Amino acid sequence: MDAVALIESTLTTAMLRAEAGDAPPKLAAAMRHAVFPRGARVRPRLCLAVATACGARDFDAAAAAGAALEFLHCASLVHDDLPCFDDAPIRRGKASVHAAFGAPLAVLAGDALIVLAFQTLALGCAGQPGALAGLVGIVAQSVGMPGGIVAGQAWESEDDVDLARYQRAKTSALFAAAAMAGAVSAGYAPAAWRALGENLGDAYQIADDLCDAAGDAAVCGKPIGQDNALHRPSAVAQYGIDGALDRLDAIAEAAAASIPDCPGAVPLRALIVQEAKRLVPKALVRVAA
Repeated sequence: MDAVALIESTLTTAMLRAEAGDAPPKLAAAMRHAVFPRGARVRPRLCLAVATACGARDFDAAAAAGAALEFLHCASLVHDDLPCFDDAPIRRGKASVHAAFGAPLAVLAGDALIVLAFQTLALGCAGQPGALAGLVGIVAQSVGMPGGIVAGQAWESEDDVDLARYQRAKTSALFAAAAMAGAVSAGYAPAAWRALGENLGDAYQIADDLCDAAGDAAVCGKPIGQDNALHRPSAVAQYGIDGALDRLDAIAEAAAASIPDCPGAVPLRALIVQEAKRLVPKALVRVAA
């Protein structure tokens, strides 16, 4: 199975469905701008990797769940970049959606991607209807209250913020959902897979904090220095760069160690270790060593 090709095919098919008929062309263009060309697609790749490790033979449900999580991730970026939040002009190396299409269409594009996520999940589970309820519950929990990405965004408006709780909601919730959804799509119970997703999500958030503090905007594909400018909690602010790097190493190791017994546990652990090494910003590799 070519995971990347399957992910892109699933996302493209869903987007074409949303654009069909009498769809407002500017809104359709704004949605497409938010999703393509592709980012790292880390969450759907994790979903498919877990499904593969669990011995799945039919990947339709896993691909649909992964695509749904990617749409939700893209929607969160569109909203996060809005003038009322970060007012970021660039995302993934190009104009953010609100910069290219205006704030009203950006709000609508984010909303439409959220709906498209659940439409995609429902249609993709036609061949595995027994998995649909569990997958919807996992995906929905990762987005809303009390611990999904909406809650994570909301913590930025609070006066007293626990860094671990904030980052667990803002970033790790979708990673946990990806790992759990991959397991469910292969017939495994999801609970044992939560730790893998949460640890990997924590590692990604720390890496993002490091990129914001010491990365290059051209490499990161977005403005840097935002955490400090907007007084947001971050691993770098709390632990310093060296401390954040240490935490990244420890959490990445915990992610690999948390993988439950399954037919493909060994190659999945190797993949997680490889992915963790890729996270460290190039400017900090020597410091990490």
